[in-house]
Amino acid sequence: MTKQEALSLLKQYVKNENMIRHCIASGAVLYDLAQKLGCDKELWQAAGILHDIDVELVGDDIMKNHGTKAREILKDKLDEQAIAAIEAHNEHANIRARSTTFDHALAAGETITGLITATAYVYPDRKVSSVKPKSIIKRMKEKNFAASVNRNTIMECEKIGIPLQEFTEISLSAMQNAAEELGL
Repeated sequence: MTKQEALSLLKQYVKNENMIRHCIASGAVLYDLAQKLGCDKELWQAAGILHDIDVELVGDDIMKNHGTKAREILKDKLDEQAIAAIEAHNEHANIRARSTTFDHALAAGETITGLITATAYVYPDRKVSSVKPKSIIKRMKEKNFAASVNRNTIMECEKIGIPLQEFTEISLSAMQNAAEELGL
């Protein structure tokens, strides 16, 4: 599935522009992680883009059903390993623990986008191009900053063999490359 096909499908189900931008950012990060790890870049990018495809459908049942509804939507459209990683990114609804490289990469990659975005918003120009990796690492340690961002999930980068510093650099670079599309 191409990036444009994934975006088109996402926009059939997700109308919130901030959520769409988050999914685009996640796709960019996953693409670069796949490149680093020698995995299928287009597949990982599509998974990043589509990981929240069901978020508006599940409404108040987000903790219980987010990810499981995505499987129903994507079952004939996306590779099974991508669907499994999408299901696994919500540990509250998932019926299995994250165990594969794809699982951990998607969970950590989509989570760090929130921390990077929040960090960009505290800069005077509110641009991701101004953000430095050391600022993100600093913000990781500040539990009250972007408090809803799960730092333990971001640390799953180490389960795929990428130390936090390098993971932050890869993720930030991916988002900087997509800055225009993200409006950041």
